[in-house]
Amino acid sequence: MYAVIETGGKQYRVSEGDIVFIEKLEAEAGSDIVINNVVAVGKEDGIVAGAPYVEGASVNAKVIKNGKNKKVVVFTYRSKKDSKRKKGHRQPYTKIQIMGINA
Repeated sequence: MYAVIETGGKQYRVSEGDIVFIEKLEAEAGSDIVINNVVAVGKEDGIVAGAPYVEGASVNAKVIKNGKNKKVVVFTYRSKKDSKRKKGHRQPYTKIQIMGINA
């Protein structure tokens, strides 16, 4: 059984026991969360798709940790001019483990 969840403007295909890096959530490490935005649920007898979400479906997950990804360096310049700029960005994430799918 698998589910397609939506969080942080992105969609993820998850199964029970999966570890997923998603956009940062306001949840402490070690806490349990419930994701109600389930777009589709795949079962042995077929797929149930929602419009936009599946009624009564949810995914239980446990927050493992919050952190930041590796730095992405953005360097812009104009050739033959003395114009350069260097910026860095570290995107925050939440690492979760899928505990169960309720469909």
